[in-house]
Amino acid sequence: QVQLVESGGGLVQAGGSLRLSCAASDRTFSADAMGWFRPAPGKTREFVAVVDWSGISTFYADSVLGRFTISRDSAKNTVYLQMNSLKPEDTAVYYCAPKVYSGSVNYTGAYNHWGQGTQVTVSS
Repeated sequence: QVQLVESGGGLVQAGGSLRLSCAASDRTFSADAMGWFRPAPGKTREFVAVVDWSGISTFYADSVLGRFTISRDSAKNTVYLQMNSLKPEDTAVYYCAPKVYSGSVNYTGAYNHWGQGTQVTVSS
């Protein structure tokens, strides 16, 4: 069974940057869009960003637009989330998952096969 492993989280001051990685153990999800999510009040997880299978098309939540950049390296089976201008409200565990069901790209229910997450903490 393919596994997703997130890494790159840590403690950073407000205004700082981090780059998260999501590595897949094989190419099972190479044809799927890949998304990043984080917990939110009243929700299991909220959408952060998604990149299509080619790495060309991306979409972001309004809260991170202009600050975060999602990308993927198909040769490495890895998806990245570059996080700049971090704010304390970005503090969360970040998860990645492939979009394996129908639905909008920002619909959490369209994703499955979650990784274990990586903790991001932004201090003020």
